[in-house]
Amino acid sequence: MMNTDKDLILLGHGGGGQLMQEMIARLFRPAFDNPALLTGDDSAVLEVPAGRVAFTTDSFVVTPLFFPGGDIGRLAVCGTVNDLSTSGAVPLAMTAAFILEEGLPRASLERAVVSMQKAAAEAGVPIVTGDTKVVPRGGADGMFINTAGIGVIPEGVFISGQNARPGDVVFINGTIGDHGMAILARREGLPFRTSIESDAAPLAGLVQALIAGGVVPHALRDPTRGGLAAALNEIARQSGVGIGLDEPALPFKESVRTACELLGMDALHLANEGKMVIIVAPEDAGHTEAILQRHPYSKECARIGQIVEDPARRVYIRTAYGSSRLLDVPLADPLPRIC
Repeated sequence: MMNTDKDLILLGHGGGGQLMQEMIARLFRPAFDNPALLTGDDSAVLEVPAGRVAFTTDSFVVTPLFFPGGDIGRLAVCGTVNDLSTSGAVPLAMTAAFILEEGLPRASLERAVVSMQKAAAEAGVPIVTGDTKVVPRGGADGMFINTAGIGVIPEGVFISGQNARPGDVVFINGTIGDHGMAILARREGLPFRTSIESDAAPLAGLVQALIAGGVVPHALRDPTRGGLAAALNEIARQSGVGIGLDEPALPFKESVRTACELLGMDALHLANEGKMVIIVAPEDAGHTEAILQRHPYSKECARIGQIVEDPARRVYIRTAYGSSRLLDVPLADPLPRIC
């Protein structure tokens, strides 16, 4: 069946007129229903608790828009929430701006918006204001989403990539490289026997479970673009330390490991969208592991290494055979447009 103009996004949907107002009233307001949004003003007015505020922004240009385990809408919420969570912040509110390409099926936009609504409800964060622009055909590859998020950091919580100390223990809350390989498999139509799904998930609840349980991590980082390799090298540089990983402890789904071997890729360079690097004091390691194992997004958590003294700020992997190799940051993203 051919699409009609009623089924497609038109330039007029971003023009501020009747088409745009109808789309806001029919789609965005019901999906993101909350008092701050429903006032209809040009800016949302929020009650902000006393304390320090975390603020982040991100843009999502993933292709394809929909993939096993997620889509651009879920990705936009999870990525924003997880960036706030790396500072220990409780998400307070977020924004969403849509850049749409003329001719995008309206059903695709509706699907992404519904997915955003579900992810935001799961994360407990309202989408309080936004914007929509439409560009001519060929100008946006379907849909881009820009977000911003604000959160409040609880008193006594000071989490930073600068805080890792020798002796600290490094955890990750689950298997590595799932999102990047899921995108690659769908984009290239790779016929893997076992389906590989994105791990996109909002991790604010996981971080707050640690804090509520009496564990305040020294450092947190979500290993998205550049994967675990980039995230750990960033922390090593920030804190002026080295990081030693135990190769046998690194958790991978067998399907991802096999796919990487076939394609000559390193899963440590692949993006993750529902994983968190968690660095804690050695005396908190046992309690941290117990809390993680009880959370639905960290049942496959693993203790993967330790912070060490190293003026050269290197990250290295200790193999099962007793040798070591450096884990460098990839020169460029091995798989562009994964978030």
